[in-house]
Amino acid sequence: MTHSGKPISELEIDTLTDRFRDSLTYDTTNTNKPDFRELDLGSPVSPLRTRHSGGPAASGLTTTTATTTTTTSSSSSSSGSVSGRNGSNQLFKKSDSGGNNHSGELSGSVESSPTASGGSRGVKPGHRRSGSWNSAPLIYSGGSSVNSPTVNVLPTGNICKSGKVLKTGMASRSSKHDVLGSGTGNYGHGSIMRGGTAAKLGGEGVVGGGDSVRRVMSSADPEDLKRAGNEQYRLRNLGEALSLYDRAIAISPGNATYRFNRAVALTGLRRFAEAVRELEEAIKLDPGYAKAHHRLGSLLIRLGQVENTRRHLCFPGYQPDASELQKLQEVEIHLSKCTDARKIGDWKSALRESDAAIAAGADASLQLHTCKAEAFLKLHQVEDAHLSLSNVPNFEPSISSSSHSKFFGMLSEAYLFFVQAQIEMAFGRFENAVTAAEKAGQIDPRNIEVSVLLNNVRLVSRARARGNDLFKSERFTEACSAYGEGLRFDPTNSVLYCNRAACWYKLGLWERSVDDCNQALRIQPNYTKALLRRAASNSKLEHWAEAVRDYEVLRKELPDDNEVAESLFHAQVALKKSRGEEVHNMKFGGEVELVTGLEQFRAAISSPGASVVHFKASSNLQCKQISPFFDTLCGRYPSINFLKVDVEESPALAIAENVRIVPTFKIYKKSSRVKEMVSPSPEVLESSVRHYSF
Repeated sequence: MTHSGKPISELEIDTLTDRFRDSLTYDTTNTNKPDFRELDLGSPVSPLRTRHSGGPAASGLTTTTATTTTTTSSSSSSSGSVSGRNGSNQLFKKSDSGGNNHSGELSGSVESSPTASGGSRGVKPGHRRSGSWNSAPLIYSGGSSVNSPTVNVLPTGNICKSGKVLKTGMASRSSKHDVLGSGTGNYGHGSIMRGGTAAKLGGEGVVGGGDSVRRVMSSADPEDLKRAGNEQYRLRNLGEALSLYDRAIAISPGNATYRFNRAVALTGLRRFAEAVRELEEAIKLDPGYAKAHHRLGSLLIRLGQVENTRRHLCFPGYQPDASELQKLQEVEIHLSKCTDARKIGDWKSALRESDAAIAAGADASLQLHTCKAEAFLKLHQVEDAHLSLSNVPNFEPSISSSSHSKFFGMLSEAYLFFVQAQIEMAFGRFENAVTAAEKAGQIDPRNIEVSVLLNNVRLVSRARARGNDLFKSERFTEACSAYGEGLRFDPTNSVLYCNRAACWYKLGLWERSVDDCNQALRIQPNYTKALLRRAASNSKLEHWAEAVRDYEVLRKELPDDNEVAESLFHAQVALKKSRGEEVHNMKFGGEVELVTGLEQFRAAISSPGASVVHFKASSNLQCKQISPFFDTLCGRYPSINFLKVDVEESPALAIAENVRIVPTFKIYKKSSRVKEMVSPSPEVLESSVRHYSF
């Protein structure tokens, strides 16, 4: 990858995440609104299966039951092997295809069993190791309470025929050989006390975390740190586990197992890019590390990077996981169909195949989520596009340290900014669009799609800026030309259509204004400003039915906007006049009218429009509670008449209207009652008022 002709460092690659996340902030302020009145209109799926075997398995550590004895282990391979001091145990070299055994490695996520891979790394099908690998209990190397082993069942590890534990570079620091079942013994890793006593790591217990973790952090023995990290991982304390692995790596940076364990913890924290880099580092340290290859392959499937995944899953000497291979095949098929659909502009199919690939296993792929956003945008579902893209920062960039994967022919990171630039343009945030397009160009300067987009974004941005300047100078004809120039390069930009509609409105060309608003609303159906301008233009053309329809939609979208409410009221009055209906005494707004007599009541409910009457009693608690809300509705729906009747002061009125319970609300139109509500909730009351306000 290059940046202005110079190599980009790995640190700069990592900062792409933050820059991309920061640039996605949704700014509701619209600076592109030359208007005759400036209103402010304005799923993680674990790739590994949970295994329940009666105890700590759910926490990510292996449990194996033999007879009535249960022991736990943090080692998913054997329990004696590569030393954190760069020493190796020669006894186990033959069983490992890569030459190392990687003792104490984690092989599961927090939600899954570390033995999901099926046993010892590098052991071929049909081969068994002494000690009955699949049936013997595994000895946990951390600080968990365990029971004594069953008689005649030897745990795995470096154990001689006599039952004594051999002294190895990975064993306890004690030089004493002990016999199994004789009291305190060194079984593989860690001192395990009989009688359920908690194990000790270097003399420090790590069952809980906190202070104990801090004490272990001071250890200079990386194996102590690894075992403590394994225990914290088992307890789901991923942050603490990560810190312990970091410390172990700082002491022994050449140990591939520590890198592997760190990658498992990072995966549990959904820090996938870092996990990929750690696995790549582990493989670099030990090219024959089969389990690291397998886990890297599984992780690449989740990230949607399937180009080189198969060589990791099908590593020589390691039995590939059939379910992972099937998952890879399904993701590959859907990605291929998605690519073909995008090439021909079949965006519905591209959206469908993106969803299918994510469901098949590529749940952490930024590019697939970004592809969904692009498909929504091309289908004129701008809000859905923005929502889909806003979910992208929940994931890390999936770029690895050793290779730059491609997506739809462009570098993966460039595609993220490529789509972001288009969405920023759709929302009229032209400066942000230029910035995103330039980032895409810096990452992948040779890609034709990126180059064309960058050129168009710059031209459109300049045309829009020139149009805004001309509009402010009241040179509306020239502003129309400038916005039209921008539309030549971006013919689906709803903001430019809406801006040009404002120019036509100022020039008195209201029909052209309506046409441009229609274009903008075809692209972005819920574009509030385009609705407002179309309603105003239709009012000028005395197309009252169309104006009322748009103002009613705006009224629902902006219930507290008094200007919209007043415009709707006047359009409704004009529509009634055009139909020959009676409109005298119609008023806009006002206060709640207190009605005390029957004649006053009948006159009030016969006025044009709807009338809402609140029958109340001053002594009633419910009436006192809802009355302030009723007053609020009066200001919120100024086209409706709001009346109050105190049944204690006007009992004749209550009798005439058959009111027996308070609070009661009745809605009238032309003296006829159309709705009655007894003790409604505020939400139900407002819903009814809103319905009869149109």
